[in-house]
Amino acid sequence: MNDKSMNPLQLNRRSFFGETGLRLGPIALAAMGAAPFLRAGTAWGSSSASQPPQDRVHPALLGLPHFAPKAKSIIYLHMNGGPSQIDMWDYKPTLADQFDKDLPDSIRMGQRITTMTSGQARLPVAPSKFKFQQHGQCGRWVSELLPFTSELVDELAVVKTVHTNAINHDPACTFVMTGSEVPGKASLGSWLAYGLGSESNDLPAFVVLTPTWSATAPAQALFTRMWASGFLPTRFTGVALRSGADPVLYLQNPAGVLPSDRRAMLDTLSNLNRHRFDALSDPEIQTRIAQYEMAYRMQTSVPDLVELGDEPASVLEMYGPEALKPGTFAASALLARRMVERGVRAVQILHRGWDQHGNIAGDLPAQCRDVDQACAALLKDLKQRGLLDSTLVVWGGEFGRTVYCQGGLTRENYGRDHHPKCFTMWMAGGGIRGGVEYGITDDFSYNVVQNPVHINDINATLLHCLGIDHERFAFSFQGLEQRLTGVEPQRVIREIVNM
Repeated sequence: MNDKSMNPLQLNRRSFFGETGLRLGPIALAAMGAAPFLRAGTAWGSSSASQPPQDRVHPALLGLPHFAPKAKSIIYLHMNGGPSQIDMWDYKPTLADQFDKDLPDSIRMGQRITTMTSGQARLPVAPSKFKFQQHGQCGRWVSELLPFTSELVDELAVVKTVHTNAINHDPACTFVMTGSEVPGKASLGSWLAYGLGSESNDLPAFVVLTPTWSATAPAQALFTRMWASGFLPTRFTGVALRSGADPVLYLQNPAGVLPSDRRAMLDTLSNLNRHRFDALSDPEIQTRIAQYEMAYRMQTSVPDLVELGDEPASVLEMYGPEALKPGTFAASALLARRMVERGVRAVQILHRGWDQHGNIAGDLPAQCRDVDQACAALLKDLKQRGLLDSTLVVWGGEFGRTVYCQGGLTRENYGRDHHPKCFTMWMAGGGIRGGVEYGITDDFSYNVVQNPVHINDINATLLHCLGIDHERFAFSFQGLEQRLTGVEPQRVIREIVNM
């Protein structure tokens, strides 16, 4: 799937004759067959179209979705820094007998480790200090750090064998969000905004939230490439809302400027930009037109969106005491629900502070308190509103943590280094089978024993839930048919999806 009308500058002489001159017959036949669909405003391959594409600010590409989707929107909860799977999800009771013993060579198998621990004289095993219990009808083992999420394990598909190529934060975060370690690729949310558009005319198709965090250690930086459109037109870049009480700067008109004045100015500016586009065919001019128009619409929609005080007291109580505190994870999760309720296609929440190289005992519980109740509340809230079946919720980080200790080791405290070979993610909602666990790691949570899942297998699965065949969803750039899932073979994890 590649709509070159999105970027006329990419249509060179060779492309023109290759895709037009040699295919006029099929194009004519397709056009005749498509006429009824185009008059009805229905995209090919779509089972329904609640609003004609020509009336949408964010229309879907012709032909998408490829098949009837289970999910209409996605909320991606990214725990930036690498949450420790051993202390939260991947229960390893036999590790108690391995305390302070060296990690066996048969387990490490010469695999690379970071320079932060490669100089240590030893790699002593650090069992989790946190207690685990079984929960739900599925009997899922979950750490005491997640008392609220553990109540909903029957809604979750827990994948324990996710692995990635990168061992450091920046390339790993770039990988998990764009499917590649190489900067400049399009992010997941941008792909979805480009391909599926949005049902909201008054909010962006792709919105990003970066809430505050409680860990005391310095957090990793967030780079805008994690929500950028890369080679796609820039109007598909995620719109980042600020964490404070004023989510969008300079949104309101200055004193003395009436809405009618703003409307007249934008109409005139839009006409000038269209004349310029007709002369140059520069797609960035189209982006400029679209962004000015969206800013105007957001003057009304954003204040209504962020007015969380109109939520019922029972809902605010469910999200916890920080639900009305701007910039918190709880407030961000509640905003995410309000956005998908209003038709936003993709919401990405990036919570920093999960890089626990030391002081697991202090920092990891604080991070879990930030997100645990709000994650559970988000799932409950979506379900009670009838939105969970159509909203795909994803939780995870860019990699996991090592079983061996970084720095000083005691039974009550320790640190863990980066570990890309196996880590845990969970999914719930649209298209996902609840109460399932996929993949098995070894007794040290160090290597995959059964059912490895590459990060791009995750991305292929997410696209599948949203009605997209990842192998057919491409964009021509630099001589390649670029895909979110890359050029290597990837697969949908069919064992965790409702077929």
